[in-house]
Amino acid sequence: MKVNEGMIDRAVRILLGLALISLVYVGPKTPWGWVGIVPLVTGVLGFCGLYAILGITTCPSKKDS
Repeated sequence: MKVNEGMIDRAVRILLGLALISLVYVGPKTPWGWVGIVPLVTGVLGFCGLYAILGITTCPSKKDS
């Protein structure tokens, strides 16, 4: 698994995942908050399977030396 997420993308995914998971414990207390595990895990790992399938990467391009 090759990293295909940039730092901003990863940070947004982690924050979104934590916010969604918090809905299980506070606010509407709905089990749908567990959907937040997906963006949290992809943000921590830096790999998104959907990005890989679509050929998308948000990593900065490396300059050839």
